[in-house]
Amino acid sequence: MNRTPTLDDLVLAGIALGAGLVLAFMSRTLLRWLAGHAKRTRWSGDDVIVDALRSVVPWAAIAGGAAAATAVLPCTKAVQHHVYQALQVWVIVVVTFSAARVIAGLVRTVTQSRSGVAGSATIFVNITRVLVLAIGFLVVLQTLGISIAPLLTALGVGGLAVALALQDTLANLFAGVHILASKTVQPGDYIRLSSGEEGYVVDINWRQTTVRQLSNNLVVIPNGQLAKANMTNFTRPEQELTVLVQAGVSYDSDLEHVERVTAEVVAQVMTDVAGAVPDHEPAIRFHTFGDSRIGFTVILGVGEFSDQYRIKHEFIKRLHRRYREEGIRIPAPTRTVSLQPGPAVIPHQRTGEDITGGAAVAD
Repeated sequence: MNRTPTLDDLVLAGIALGAGLVLAFMSRTLLRWLAGHAKRTRWSGDDVIVDALRSVVPWAAIAGGAAAATAVLPCTKAVQHHVYQALQVWVIVVVTFSAARVIAGLVRTVTQSRSGVAGSATIFVNITRVLVLAIGFLVVLQTLGISIAPLLTALGVGGLAVALALQDTLANLFAGVHILASKTVQPGDYIRLSSGEEGYVVDINWRQTTVRQLSNNLVVIPNGQLAKANMTNFTRPEQELTVLVQAGVSYDSDLEHVERVTAEVVAQVMTDVAGAVPDHEPAIRFHTFGDSRIGFTVILGVGEFSDQYRIKHEFIKRLHRRYREEGIRIPAPTRTVSLQPGPAVIPHQRTGEDITGGAAVAD
């Protein structure tokens, strides 16, 4: 069309654009109301979906109103094509970012709700977001009439150079994926490396693993180093574990009495102290005839790694107090020095010196 827009055309275009704006406002209000109801549900996935729809639906309504207004106006086919193309690109961009947020949020929700999966590991969330954005970028290029086949070919050839330049980064990325996929380490686990680092795994991202020590300091470990290190996981296969406390009593003690009293103290600690395992059966094992005492080991059950320090502390205090009440002696190491009687031996003096250290005088 080459005719000049009339007043009726402008009014219809204004009505179409206004309808799009009104629809956008109404949809946003409705979605805000739905968001309030979604927050009261147990599943957090609906919060993510509604939040994304609050971004997509209003902009889609505005784009629809703009497209309707363009159709009403007497524009040339070239102008309409460019306007429609721009609106399509705009909607694709909005949908892509919203889809990336929705899918990443759903991945995070699923991983947090399932045991044995990376509860707070951002590596899966980041990979998902990057993939969705990359797909949206390719769709935009295709919409603009740009062929993506040469681009994919160039990316395939250039990927080799990029892979060589980013060897360490890619090694850490695949090491992190391997660690999470094998489920040897998950966020929340308490680990100890052969190099000495230990603590709770806070997060595993595309490059590194963050570990929080008991002192509340953070240790950052590259994923490649973590995958190659000898590691002890104190949370898997079970979070509950046993700790050993070494003790000893004098040789004149009644071992049956010692075992019975110790078992009673263990049972009290397992019941009263937070973090202990009440169902744990007391275990006392005598094992050594020492220099000054008979040694034995007390096996305690704890809920998780950091609980052992509080439980050991309380157990040793109560055991010491109970032994004093029962008259059970915990001897300290002693040494006996024996002096044998005999004649005193005076070192022989060398000839040529007197007892004062001066030179001897010849007769």
